[in-house]
Amino acid sequence: MTDGPLVDLRGVGVSFEVVRGERVTALDGVDLAIERGEVVVLIGPNGSGKSTLLRVVAGLLPADAGQALFDGRPIAGPEPRIGLVFQEPRLLPWRTTAANVTYPLELAGVPGPERDARGVALLRSVGLEDAASRIPSQLSGGMRQRAALARALALEPALLLLDEPFSAVDELTRERLNVELLEIAARRNATLLVVTHSVHEAVFLADRVVVLSERPGRVVAEVPVDLPRPRSFADLDAPAMGETAQAIRSHLREVAA
Repeated sequence: MTDGPLVDLRGVGVSFEVVRGERVTALDGVDLAIERGEVVVLIGPNGSGKSTLLRVVAGLLPADAGQALFDGRPIAGPEPRIGLVFQEPRLLPWRTTAANVTYPLELAGVPGPERDARGVALLRSVGLEDAASRIPSQLSGGMRQRAALARALALEPALLLLDEPFSAVDELTRERLNVELLEIAARRNATLLVVTHSVHEAVFLADRVVVLSERPGRVVAEVPVDLPRPRSFADLDAPAMGETAQAIRSHLREVAA
């Protein structure tokens, strides 16, 4: 472990070939440092490269330009200390909830008894201990996302990446899952990098909201969130929520102009 930021992006650029050598630039010159234990949320217009940036940090996509560091070292591929939760839960439909959650432990060669014990603890941490034997089709949308979150936590990551994880559930469930996410992250002292389209969700979750421009994505603003932790449902109506959301929307209007 180094003394610097957990994630350090320096001039990161990513482009894709689309047709016969023609390239589209998704990210251009992105600088972003994320400290240990911090919750940073990315927000921006469609096509601003939010998910692309997340995949660079996850080691799923190499940067064309600049440098991406995790814990002081270049990101060269998937890293077991980085967990990833997608918009879709992507659970294996034939495996039980417990078997889905412990799948990373199985791949890592963790012995069966230890794997089962850790699976029980993971399911308990997301409130799914009573659903251990169910398959994904028997779970609600919120329960499936809880299972995906527990699976991402199986290897005890230092960094958790979340790509619009709760966008497919209703608003009340989404708010409850956000509260639970922050509680779980605090217990594990995890660092979070979250992508969302919801300004309200961004403010509630974040220590800092990073606003990206339209394509190619560049950082146009970093908005600090002045809300204490731990956060609760009462904070959803705090004056600072509205004031910070207004500042973020102002930046979003500017990049869309």
